[in-house]
Amino acid sequence: MQNSPNRRQDSRSDTPKLEDVAARAGVSTATVSRCLNNPAVVSEATRKKVLAAVQALGYAPNFGAQALAGRRTNTFGAILPTMENAIFARGLQAFQEELQRQGITLLVASSSYDPELEEQQIHSLVARGADALLLIGHDRPERCYSFLKKRQVPYVIAWVYDDDKDRISIGFDNRKAMKALTEAVLDHGHRRLALITAERRGNDRARQRSQGVTDAMVARGLDPESLSVIETHYSIAHGARALEQLMQRTPRPTAVLCGNDVLAAGALTQARRMGLDVPGDLSITGFDDIEIAEIVTPGLTTVHVPHRNMGKGAADLLLAMRAGEDPGPSVELEAVLMLRDSLGPAPK
Repeated sequence: MQNSPNRRQDSRSDTPKLEDVAARAGVSTATVSRCLNNPAVVSEATRKKVLAAVQALGYAPNFGAQALAGRRTNTFGAILPTMENAIFARGLQAFQEELQRQGITLLVASSSYDPELEEQQIHSLVARGADALLLIGHDRPERCYSFLKKRQVPYVIAWVYDDDKDRISIGFDNRKAMKALTEAVLDHGHRRLALITAERRGNDRARQRSQGVTDAMVARGLDPESLSVIETHYSIAHGARALEQLMQRTPRPTAVLCGNDVLAAGALTQARRMGLDVPGDLSITGFDDIEIAEIVTPGLTTVHVPHRNMGKGAADLLLAMRAGEDPGPSVELEAVLMLRDSLGPAPK
């Protein structure tokens, strides 16, 4: 038992260092550093020697030391609410591609819509030297923002747009987009509406989309209290279960708006199980326009979210903020209505 600390110390002493790579490659430590951090300034022959030494020794840069020396690790963090479906995949892919072009490594965490877990992840990524963070939505304790401000870690809020916030965001107006979709549903003669949504507490995107539905109803003289709502988790199975519950209510809805395409795909699946014709008996809509919206039958009426533009734009904003530049105001992107066959006239 008494020897275990020594064993740990010996293990650390066996870890290859920058000096070991330099000695094996026959170059200076400065050359090794340049090769790893700015390879374009090093000759190909030297680069090959250094990389061969790195591979042979199993060397990995000490990012903690780099952070102390230069206050920069070339690592960004992103915290997503979920990685269980493709809602955030396109945006994150574009975000990573842009960072990679700038030599930035991306660390990704998922909070599972748990605010306490997200707060832990913010602290953890900052402790690991993340230069900047991508966060989804505004809803989180104020102490999280105070922590990031105190640590001088820039961040950008994505998947929402709110010009009233002091925080820089890039995204779209969820409320306006869902209002436009609901207006299209009402234009088809539907008056008995239902909504399948994620839990709205702590999720500003879900809350704003719900408000967009009621905004459209009020504008058409409909009582928003007549909206039949089910809050559930984002999954195909939960979307299916929610539709089954809605169709047991009286009166039955003639149109079901879903908070995203995953829930809508579940609702479409359940409608087929119940022998309901979509859109003859029931119209169903989604939100996001991920790939599943085009491959389900019938094709899903939804809102196209500018995922890739949002991801690339978020990367550009964070890079500017890390460089000490003024990123300018928050960026609003357009969300476009995609009319497909899952929306039809209200049944007679």
